[in-house]
Amino acid sequence: MPDSDSEAWLRLVLTPGIGPSHAIRLLTAFGSPDRILSASTAALARHLPPKLTHALEQGPPASMLAHAHAWLAQPGNHLLTLADTDYPAQLLQIADPPPLLYAKGHTALLNRSILAVVGSRNATPQGLRNAEAFARDLSQRGWCIVSGLALGIDTAAHRGGLAGRGATIAVVGTGLDIVYPASNHALAHRIAAEGLMLSEFPLGTPGRPGNFPRRNRLISGLARGVLVVEAALQSGSLITAREAAEQGREVFAIPGSIHSPLAKGCHQLLKQGAKLVEQAVDILEELGESPTVTSPARCAAQANLPDTAQASLLAALGHDPLDIDTLTARAGLTPEQVYAMLLSLEMMGQVAKLPGGRYQRLV
Repeated sequence: MPDSDSEAWLRLVLTPGIGPSHAIRLLTAFGSPDRILSASTAALARHLPPKLTHALEQGPPASMLAHAHAWLAQPGNHLLTLADTDYPAQLLQIADPPPLLYAKGHTALLNRSILAVVGSRNATPQGLRNAEAFARDLSQRGWCIVSGLALGIDTAAHRGGLAGRGATIAVVGTGLDIVYPASNHALAHRIAAEGLMLSEFPLGTPGRPGNFPRRNRLISGLARGVLVVEAALQSGSLITAREAAEQGREVFAIPGSIHSPLAKGCHQLLKQGAKLVEQAVDILEELGESPTVTSPARCAAQANLPDTAQASLLAALGHDPLDIDTLTARAGLTPEQVYAMLLSLEMMGQVAKLPGGRYQRLV
């Protein structure tokens, strides 16, 4: 069983209809969940409509409380309330901090310098490499990487964060007893073991569409800045960036090809004042941090540079996806020569083969 304070918080936030805004209003009026739950009907009626007053007096379903009790009994599971010293200080600065957070893993990460890395679910190979490389570089410098556990850029960012001492935090749009998307089940378990899983949604909450825009304000709220790696004009990542700007956080964006739909969201952010970044140290310098550590990923890349002929082919390829015929004509080589060099470059991680027989440069 949780302690009496935690039990009171659970009874408050799990009562049907008592959302975060009502909970905050009641806490402001009464001071604590205990006082709310012991208040008279008349006192509650001054702050709630009759239906919610009755619901609060009835309390949450016993099954929801039992589920929460069982979950809290498992090692590594925590509740963080507005009254706790472990509640993330960064979230206290936003307009609507959640009254209660469910946490699974290492809550000490909430006290580190945090940067959000977000972007498209349908990312390009270049975008995935950028997200993982930036996250790894920052994590190796001690920064914790926060993202939303979605496919694409979020997944790459979490992997990069886990590769360094800064680790990673996943803020999800479901209850913490559900992994969404299911394909990230193994990654979620690794984050719970080495980083932190975080949610404001009650256990058992499925991945409803409306949950994810709400989740985004916590991703930006936890961070000192938000890096958008790739984003279409309708991307949810732009919601995170907008939240970040409204919360007084820095917004960073990686530019891309003018022909790529997944670069248009980043370009829109840059037009609106986001900081253009080409490497992790650009972010650190903007945030007033000294870039003192050289990225092992960059060292490895430098040790694996292509030879002169392959470098010329990379220059001909440019940074836009290109079909083999166009590349052969640009490079002035035979198809056999181009195929041989592309295979070598692909094995070195310098290029990626895309659907339709096209190739894209990754460095």
